[in-house]
Amino acid sequence: MRLLAAILMLGAAVSGAAGESMKDQIALFAAAKSEGRTGVARKARPVDARPARPGETIVTVIRGEGVETTSKPAEAGDWVVRNRCPETGNEEILVKAAKFAERYGEPRSGPDAEGWREFAPKGVEMAYFIVPAELGTFTFKAPWGEEMVAKPGDAILQAPADPDDTYRVAAAAFACTYEIVKPAKP
Repeated sequence: MRLLAAILMLGAAVSGAAGESMKDQIALFAAAKSEGRTGVARKARPVDARPARPGETIVTVIRGEGVETTSKPAEAGDWVVRNRCPETGNEEILVKAAKFAERYGEPRSGPDAEGWREFAPKGVEMAYFIVPAELGTFTFKAPWGEEMVAKPGDAILQAPADPDDTYRVAAAAFACTYEIVKPAKP
Protein backbone atom coordinates (compact mmCIF):
# COMPACT_ATOMS: atom_id res chain seq x y z
CA MET A 1 0.00 0.00 0.00
CA ARG A 2 3.04 2.30 0.16
CA LEU A 3 3.03 3.05 -3.56
CA LEU A 4 -0.72 3.60 -3.52
CA ALA A 5 -0.38 6.05 -0.62
CA ALA A 6 2.40 7.87 -2.47
CA ILE A 7 0.25 8.22 -5.59
CA LEU A 8 -2.59 9.67 -3.54
CA MET A 9 -0.27 12.06 -1.69
CA LEU A 10 1.39 13.26 -4.92
CA GLY A 11 -1.93 14.47 -6.23
CA ALA A 12 -3.34 11.59 -8.27
CA ALA A 13 -6.62 12.58 -6.66
CA VAL A 14 -8.33 15.88 -7.33
CA SER A 15 -11.57 17.30 -6.05
CA GLY A 16 -14.63 15.69 -7.63
CA ALA A 17 -18.40 15.90 -7.44
CA ALA A 18 -20.35 14.94 -4.33
CA GLY A 19 -17.26 14.53 -2.17
CA GLU A 20 -15.74 11.93 -4.48
CA SER A 21 -12.26 12.32 -5.85
CA MET A 22 -11.05 11.90 -9.41
CA LYS A 23 -8.28 9.34 -9.72
CA ASP A 24 -6.09 7.97 -12.48
CA GLN A 25 -7.24 4.35 -12.71
CA ILE A 26 -4.17 3.36 -14.74
CA ALA A 27 -1.83 4.68 -12.03
CA LEU A 28 -3.95 2.97 -9.35
CA PHE A 29 -3.74 -0.27 -11.32
CA ALA A 30 0.04 0.05 -11.66
CA ALA A 31 0.29 0.63 -7.89
CA ALA A 32 -1.88 -2.42 -7.13
CA LYS A 33 0.21 -4.51 -9.52
CA SER A 34 3.52 -3.38 -8.01
CA GLU A 35 2.17 -4.25 -4.55
CA GLY A 36 1.11 -7.74 -5.67
CA ARG A 37 -2.62 -7.00 -5.22
CA THR A 38 -3.76 -7.94 -8.73
CA GLY A 39 -5.23 -11.19 -9.92
CA VAL A 40 -6.59 -12.65 -13.14
CA ALA A 41 -10.25 -13.19 -14.01
CA ARG A 42 -12.27 -13.93 -17.11
CA LYS A 43 -15.89 -13.37 -18.00
CA ALA A 44 -17.55 -16.77 -17.91
CA ARG A 45 -21.34 -16.37 -17.92
CA PRO A 46 -23.13 -16.36 -21.29
CA VAL A 47 -24.51 -13.01 -22.46
CA ASP A 48 -27.14 -11.80 -24.87
CA ALA A 49 -26.00 -9.41 -27.60
CA ARG A 50 -27.48 -7.59 -30.54
CA PRO A 51 -26.02 -5.32 -33.18
CA ALA A 52 -26.07 -1.69 -32.04
CA ARG A 53 -27.81 0.87 -34.19
CA PRO A 54 -25.32 3.52 -35.41
CA GLY A 55 -25.72 6.59 -33.20
CA GLU A 56 -27.41 4.64 -30.39
CA THR A 57 -26.17 5.31 -26.85
CA ILE A 58 -26.40 2.73 -24.11
CA VAL A 59 -27.07 3.74 -20.53
CA THR A 60 -25.67 1.10 -18.18
CA VAL A 61 -27.85 0.85 -15.08
CA ILE A 62 -26.86 -1.35 -12.14
CA ARG A 63 -29.79 -2.45 -9.95
CA GLY A 64 -29.50 -0.81 -6.54
CA GLU A 65 -26.88 1.70 -7.75
CA GLY A 66 -28.42 3.52 -10.68
CA VAL A 67 -26.62 4.75 -13.79
CA GLU A 68 -23.08 3.45 -14.06
CA THR A 69 -22.15 5.06 -17.38
CA THR A 70 -23.48 6.24 -20.72
CA SER A 71 -21.70 5.10 -23.87
CA LYS A 72 -20.52 7.21 -26.74
CA PRO A 73 -22.77 6.88 -29.80
CA ALA A 74 -22.46 3.45 -31.40
CA GLU A 75 -20.71 3.04 -34.71
CA ALA A 76 -21.43 0.49 -37.42
CA GLY A 77 -20.37 -2.96 -36.23
CA ASP A 78 -20.65 -2.22 -32.49
CA TRP A 79 -22.73 -4.51 -30.26
CA VAL A 80 -24.99 -4.09 -27.25
CA VAL A 81 -24.17 -6.76 -24.66
CA ARG A 82 -26.68 -7.65 -21.94
CA ASN A 83 -25.29 -9.52 -18.96
CA ARG A 84 -27.34 -12.41 -17.61
CA CYS A 85 -27.16 -11.27 -14.03
CA PRO A 86 -30.51 -10.70 -12.29
CA GLU A 87 -28.67 -9.38 -9.21
CA THR A 88 -27.57 -6.33 -11.21
CA GLY A 89 -30.67 -5.98 -13.38
CA ASN A 90 -29.14 -7.64 -16.49
CA GLU A 91 -27.26 -4.45 -17.31
CA GLU A 92 -26.35 -3.53 -20.88
CA ILE A 93 -23.05 -2.20 -22.20
CA LEU A 94 -21.84 -1.07 -25.61
CA VAL A 95 -18.88 -3.06 -26.94
CA LYS A 96 -16.84 -1.82 -29.89
CA ALA A 97 -16.76 -4.10 -32.95
CA ALA A 98 -13.08 -5.10 -32.63
CA LYS A 99 -13.33 -5.91 -28.92
CA PHE A 100 -16.62 -7.79 -29.36
CA ALA A 101 -15.16 -10.25 -31.87
CA GLU A 102 -12.14 -10.79 -29.62
CA ARG A 103 -14.20 -11.30 -26.47
CA TYR A 104 -17.34 -13.12 -27.68
CA GLY A 105 -16.78 -14.78 -31.08
CA GLU A 106 -19.67 -16.44 -32.85
CA PRO A 107 -23.28 -16.58 -31.62
CA ARG A 108 -24.66 -19.73 -30.01
CA SER A 109 -28.22 -19.00 -31.14
CA GLY A 110 -30.17 -17.26 -33.85
CA PRO A 111 -31.65 -13.82 -33.18
CA ASP A 112 -34.90 -13.45 -31.28
CA ALA A 113 -37.60 -10.95 -32.33
CA GLU A 114 -35.52 -8.04 -30.94
CA GLY A 115 -32.23 -9.26 -32.47
CA TRP A 116 -30.70 -10.66 -29.25
CA ARG A 117 -28.49 -13.74 -29.62
CA GLU A 118 -26.69 -15.83 -27.03
CA PHE A 119 -22.90 -15.60 -26.93
CA ALA A 120 -20.38 -17.31 -24.70
CA PRO A 121 -17.42 -15.22 -23.57
CA LYS A 122 -14.16 -16.47 -25.06
CA GLY A 123 -12.53 -16.40 -21.65
CA VAL A 124 -10.17 -13.50 -22.32
CA GLU A 125 -8.09 -13.20 -19.17
CA MET A 126 -8.11 -9.76 -17.60
CA ALA A 127 -5.98 -8.48 -14.76
CA TYR A 128 -8.00 -7.06 -11.88
CA PHE A 129 -7.84 -5.65 -8.39
CA ILE A 130 -10.57 -5.04 -5.86
CA VAL A 131 -10.99 -1.41 -4.74
CA PRO A 132 -9.90 -1.31 -1.08
CA ALA A 133 -11.97 0.48 1.56
CA GLU A 134 -9.22 3.05 2.22
CA LEU A 135 -9.61 4.41 -1.33
CA GLY A 136 -13.25 5.17 -0.71
CA THR A 137 -15.57 6.03 -3.58
CA PHE A 138 -13.89 7.80 -6.48
CA THR A 139 -14.42 8.70 -10.12
CA PHE A 140 -12.15 8.18 -13.10
CA LYS A 141 -12.27 8.65 -16.84
CA ALA A 142 -13.24 5.41 -18.58
CA PRO A 143 -11.54 4.41 -21.84
CA TRP A 144 -14.56 5.71 -23.80
CA GLY A 145 -14.29 9.16 -22.19
CA GLU A 146 -17.17 8.91 -19.69
CA GLU A 147 -16.64 9.39 -15.95
CA MET A 148 -17.16 6.18 -13.99
CA VAL A 149 -17.66 5.80 -10.26
CA ALA A 150 -15.75 3.09 -8.39
CA LYS A 151 -16.63 1.99 -4.87
CA PRO A 152 -14.88 -0.19 -2.32
CA GLY A 153 -15.42 -3.83 -3.29
CA ASP A 154 -15.72 -3.10 -7.02
CA ALA A 155 -13.25 -4.65 -9.44
CA ILE A 156 -11.00 -2.57 -11.67
CA LEU A 157 -10.13 -4.60 -14.76
CA GLN A 158 -7.33 -4.06 -17.26
CA ALA A 159 -6.74 -5.69 -20.62
CA PRO A 160 -3.26 -7.25 -20.52
CA ALA A 161 -2.23 -5.94 -23.94
CA ASP A 162 -3.75 -2.46 -23.49
CA PRO A 163 -3.25 -0.66 -20.15
CA ASP A 164 -5.50 2.16 -21.40
CA ASP A 165 -8.38 -0.37 -21.44
CA THR A 166 -8.92 -0.12 -17.67
CA TYR A 167 -12.46 0.10 -16.30
CA ARG A 168 -14.75 -0.67 -13.37
CA VAL A 169 -17.03 -3.65 -12.93
CA ALA A 170 -19.51 -3.29 -10.06
CA ALA A 171 -18.90 -5.79 -7.25
CA ALA A 172 -22.17 -7.65 -7.86
CA ALA A 173 -21.61 -7.83 -11.64
CA PHE A 174 -18.04 -9.08 -11.14
CA ALA A 175 -19.20 -11.82 -8.76
CA CYS A 176 -22.02 -12.80 -11.10
CA THR A 177 -20.29 -12.82 -14.49
CA TYR A 178 -16.55 -13.43 -13.91
CA GLU A 179 -14.58 -16.42 -12.69
CA ILE A 180 -11.34 -15.99 -10.83
CA VAL A 181 -8.33 -17.60 -12.50
CA LYS A 182 -5.79 -16.25 -10.01
CA PRO A 183 -7.10 -14.49 -6.89
CA ALA A 184 -6.04 -10.94 -6.14
CA LYS A 185 -4.49 -10.37 -2.74
CA PRO A 186 -6.34 -7.87 -0.53
